[in-house]
This record gives sequence, structure tokens and C-alpha cells, in this order.
Amino acid sequence: MSSTVASPMSAVASSSSGRKSTSFTPELQSMMFSLGDARRPLHETAVLVEDIVHTQLINLLQQAAEVSQMRGARVISAEDLLFLMRKDKKKLQRLLKYMFFRDYKSKIVKGIEEDDLLEDKFNSNNTNKRQKLAQDFLNSIDQTGELLAIFEDDEIDDVKQERMERAERQTRTMDSVQYAEFCESRQLSFSKKASKFRDWLDCSSMEIKPNAVAMEILAYLAYETVAQLVDLALLVKQDMTPKAGDPFSHAISATFIQYHNSTEPHPLGQSTSVKTSLDSPENTPPATPTPPASAGQQHLGKTPSGALGNGGIGQDSTKSKQRKRKKSTAACGMEAQSDAIQPSHIREAIRRYGHKIGPLSPFTSAYRRNGMTFLAC
Repeated sequence: MSSTVASPMSAVASSSSGRKSTSFTPELQSMMFSLGDARRPLHETAVLVEDIVHTQLINLLQQAAEVSQMRGARVISAEDLLFLMRKDKKKLQRLLKYMFFRDYKSKIVKGIEEDDLLEDKFNSNNTNKRQKLAQDFLNSIDQTGELLAIFEDDEIDDVKQERMERAERQTRTMDSVQYAEFCESRQLSFSKKASKFRDWLDCSSMEIKPNAVAMEILAYLAYETVAQLVDLALLVKQDMTPKAGDPFSHAISATFIQYHNSTEPHPLGQSTSVKTSLDSPENTPPATPTPPASAGQQHLGKTPSGALGNGGIGQDSTKSKQRKRKKSTAACGMEAQSDAIQPSHIREAIRRYGHKIGPLSPFTSAYRRNGMTFLAC
């Protein structure tokens, strides 16, 4: 399922303007850190990610409500969301695994032994509740057997594998305090704050409301959307990092340059701009001037007058140390901000993800009413 229009960020602005005061920005910053962003993700980036996720879930709920009306149901259930996700088998497979582990967790909470749980996984007569619901529905709409084959597919998910490898590399240099913070961030999810998540989506104002299982799936899709945004933004950030000797370093996206110049202030309050060439005169540092020594100093070995008396060499050395401290502090702040995902990376990732190539690309979308391509399904 996909949906595209001309401006991918227009729906974000309309969604954020009409949204309630409920915010997941602090939780999103922790989620982004656990998914590969810097230890202190930028607040403006988290706000933008929140707007995108909120926009996509609202549009997804609207389409699920339409599907629910077509089949004559009074609530939005898991079947409606599974129907919308039927075309992307990889993401549908992740959702089915998530539903199985939700059943697995609920049985563990009830105190069932692990041996019985493993028997449930392979016993078709005692299938898990959520998994049985999904299997029965997919069986009713599957005419070719492709959807049912997902239950028997045990291939490694490349995306999940890459995320785990990135998390492992991220934790190599952490101390015990940082690793504890990282583990707490990895445990965050939208499902752990169910009431806040419902208020965030404003489910009370909907005519057809989602049931409990549908809310679990929506919370999962919200987290997957955040994860995919971070995945794509890290790729954009890697592409935008200038590399020495790269002949294609000048070929930077015009959209990225526009967003980068117009929306992001410099950390020190100065305006920033993307240089088109690393060898341009603007990037070439000026030569350090060496003033010639006076004749008297050369032949007579006299010292400058400012070097003698009260606070000559001492004041100069103190001022130079203070300047170095200020420069190092500013450099650390710039480095910390440069390591984090910028809002321009998110915008460029959305632009690339929604870009379709081909003469019939404007007509390939089944849903074209909202402002960007769906990330989670």
C-alpha cells in the first residue's frame, strides 16, 4: 500500500496544526537513540518524526475505517489492518511474528510453562489467539497461497539483522551507565503507554473506533515507522557526508540543499550553507602571515615592550588558553550536533522514499489522498 502526492511534507504541517497537546517527543528521542541516532537526538528532529508518524497513522486509521465499513463491521479490527498490509509480504511477515510473540508474552504472564508454549507454536489445533485470527483472515482472502506461505517462511529478515548489527556496533564503546541508558531506550514502545497512545491518535472522536488488538498493531506500526525513518535518515546522512576523492561529491540533492539552508540554523547562531566543492576557494584556508622581525630585535635581541611589566606574557598565555577552551567547547557542541540526525536528513529520506521512477508512476498508487508514501505498510 502506498500513497503519494506532490509535496511529501504538506500533510505533516496540516496534521501537527490540528493535533492535541499529547506528545511523544521525549519517548521518540530515546527510541531514535536505541535505533542508531546520537545519544542526545535533536529535539526538532524528534518533533518532525512525531509529526510524520502521527500523519501516517491517522491516514492509516481512515483507510482502515473505510475497509471496516465495507465489510459491515462496527469497529476497526486486526483484519482491516492486515488487509491494508497484504501487498508488502516482508512487513506483513514482521507483523505476524510480532502477533505471535504478543501471544507468547501473554501466556508467560499467565504462568504457563515454556515447554507448553513451544508445543503451542507447532500445534495447529491450539494456535495462538492473535496468530489464529490472522491466519483465518488471510486464508479467507488468499487465492494463490502466497499469504499463507508467510507462516512457513523462516528466512532471516535482512532489515532486522542490520538493525541488530548496528546496535552491536553502537554499544562497543559504551560504559556501564551509557549501556544501561541504551537498554532502557530499547524497551520503550508505544504499546506500553496505551492510554496516551489513544489520546495521541484522538480515537475518542472517531465514529468507528479500533479495538484492543488493532491498537496493538497500530502501536507496532508506529514504532516500525520510527525505525524505518531512522534507517533511511542514516543512509541519507552517510550519502551527504563529504568523502575525500569522491568524484560524485558535488552531486548533492537540490531538495537537501534547500531544506538544509532554509530550516537549520548554525549551532553558534550563524547561517550555514552546503559547499558545492571541497576544493573551492571558500574552503581553502588562508595562509598564516609571518610578520618580519624588526632590525633592532634581530641584531640586538630586544623583546617587545608588551612582553615586559605587569601581566605581559602571563596575560597573553591566559587569554590564549581561554580562547582554546571556548573553541574546544564550541567544537564539541558542533560535533555532538553533527553526529545526530538532522531534520533535513528526515525530509530528504521521505522525498527519496516517495519518489517513483517511470512514465506511469503517478497512476500506480491506489491511495493518493494524503501527503506521503506509507512507511509501515
